[in-house]
Amino acid sequence: MLSRIKNRRVLTFTLIVLVVFFIGLYIGHSSVPKVDSTADFTPFWKVWNIINQKYPEASKITNQDRVYGAISGLIGSLNDPYSVFFRPDEAKMFEDEISGEFSGAGMEVGIKDKILTVISALKDSPAFKAGIKSGDKILKIDDKVTTDLAIDEAIKLIRGKEGTTVALTIYRDGEDHPREIKVVRGIINVPTLDTEQRKDGIFVIKLYSFSANSADLFQSAIQKFVASKSKKLILDLRGNPGGYLDAAVEISSWFLPSGKTVVIEDYGGDIKQKVYRSYGYDLFKDDLKFVILIDGGSASASEIVAGAMQDNNVAKLVGEQSYGKGSVQEVVDVTPDTIFKITVAKWLTPNGNSISEKGLTPDYVVPLSQEDYDAKRDPQMDKAVELLNK
Repeated sequence: MLSRIKNRRVLTFTLIVLVVFFIGLYIGHSSVPKVDSTADFTPFWKVWNIINQKYPEASKITNQDRVYGAISGLIGSLNDPYSVFFRPDEAKMFEDEISGEFSGAGMEVGIKDKILTVISALKDSPAFKAGIKSGDKILKIDDKVTTDLAIDEAIKLIRGKEGTTVALTIYRDGEDHPREIKVVRGIINVPTLDTEQRKDGIFVIKLYSFSANSADLFQSAIQKFVASKSKKLILDLRGNPGGYLDAAVEISSWFLPSGKTVVIEDYGGDIKQKVYRSYGYDLFKDDLKFVILIDGGSASASEIVAGAMQDNNVAKLVGEQSYGKGSVQEVVDVTPDTIFKITVAKWLTPNGNSISEKGLTPDYVVPLSQEDYDAKRDPQMDKAVELLNK
């Protein structure tokens, strides 16, 4: 599987639970550097030998498992939740997830303010049907407290076989007490896109993910929009955790002249930035009225498209602050059955604003309360319609 995904770059939005749109991702090999001769490995080997001498069940732990543990500890020193080492079973999970269909809860999580947080629950997924929402803070997974729990460990605990149940203790802003939500795991089919022609003439494209086929599906949606003769468009990116970088650039290119900046890849230090530019489809020129909806579940590729439209004055953003996932990961084959995903860069909007630091601020901040959600009201959509009908 890994051989089939080499050299494909995507945005790693955050780690997905049971559906991984590894945003900022590109697959490749790296040559092994020489070990720093100034590093003193004596303490490492001393601890290794002490384990052999004193730990009662040392014989039950293979040397290979110790090596994997040491690698995980080394990566943990980076204090970066998106840099992760995958052991053979975890690497297999990674492969299953990017194949597009698997069993699980169907939601994406990330570490926000050092708390395991739901980025989004996929439409019609078990998590979605159980009432899990973007922004929910996961305090416990079954009986396991999530404090200091690594993101890959959380993923392993939440995903599982179809038909089994996972109990999530979550805290939701605005509520007095945590609540427990039980999710019955199921087969996850990642949704991509829906369209709607409203009675008032506004055309709505709801994009759920930046999957491998989303650019083609978006092209078809744009063709429907053009055929509708409408000049008013809403792109709904709420709860969209991201996906392939190429898809983000392709989609942005429908609205930007050739050569306009879509996103900047910043490696820091003296390394030259890489700029991703529009292919220049620029179908709508100056006759388009365009609003993009975002919220706390809009991450990575969603933030790239929304940020490109906002900075280039093509669309107004309505909703709530986006998630703020704008780092780039490189996935390296360590051995034939283990991989290492490491952060190598950050994404900047065309105006040079870091997506990772604070996400995107809408031009019109419109909250969506629990009361609105329960009553099936959508003040964010209402505001977008208001702007387009002015």
